[in-house]
Amino acid sequence: MTADIPFILGGIPLQSRLFLGTGKFGANSLIPAVAEASGAEVVTVAMRRVDKNGQGITAHIPSNIRLLPNTSGARTAEEALRLARLARAAGCGTWVKIEVISDTRYLLPDGYETARAVELLVKEGITALPYINPDLYVARACAEAGAAAVMPLAAPIGTNRGLRTKEMIAILIEEIDLPIVVDAGLGRPSQACEAMEMGATACLVNTAIASAEDPVRMAAAFKTAVKAGRQAWLAGAGAVRARQDGAEASSPLTDFLQ
Repeated sequence: MTADIPFILGGIPLQSRLFLGTGKFGANSLIPAVAEASGAEVVTVAMRRVDKNGQGITAHIPSNIRLLPNTSGARTAEEALRLARLARAAGCGTWVKIEVISDTRYLLPDGYETARAVELLVKEGITALPYINPDLYVARACAEAGAAAVMPLAAPIGTNRGLRTKEMIAILIEEIDLPIVVDAGLGRPSQACEAMEMGATACLVNTAIASAEDPVRMAAAFKTAVKAGRQAWLAGAGAVRARQDGAEASSPLTDFLQ
């Protein structure tokens, strides 16, 4: 059996390949149970929701989980840098998920400003994790600027529409020598499993869990799916037979007649 490759992000080894978002829950008090069920070691939280006195959303995040503050609301690289500095000053650590979005309808990340933000944050010693469209050129720019990983969207954020950018994410997995964390749009555990089967390093899920009728049970389902997908990728899937080649029996069809 092939041994798994340790998942090391920003110099920190992680056992879980499922990251958790903290928005949209009916009550913040659900977050500890969801976090436990998911097995996540990293949760992201919008800096706009962080109370400088340690109250609010961060009071519900278990102390053994690493915070990944994000720059939601930033429209430029400079605004992302300001939010990253606030995160560090608020004791949220030095990992930052960079979100730079000026499009208000589809909420698509601005690749140019995101890559600039990576460069600015890395110069300040921040571990930068940029949320991007699955664009090879943007991913390369972020990698060259010092990103610790890239986080391509599976579908527009908050839509639960699934792995709509599958072909483009596959290219990033093949071409970018950084962890690929599939983020945004995954709506079902099976879709997270598929992303992991493709060779993604990890998945980040928020809306699919938060909007489920039973968020705790759904978190557990995503945990299982991510693990299953990872195991399938390690196992190496068999070749797909072309339709024109017909079927192939698993066992001989004629020996018992001879």
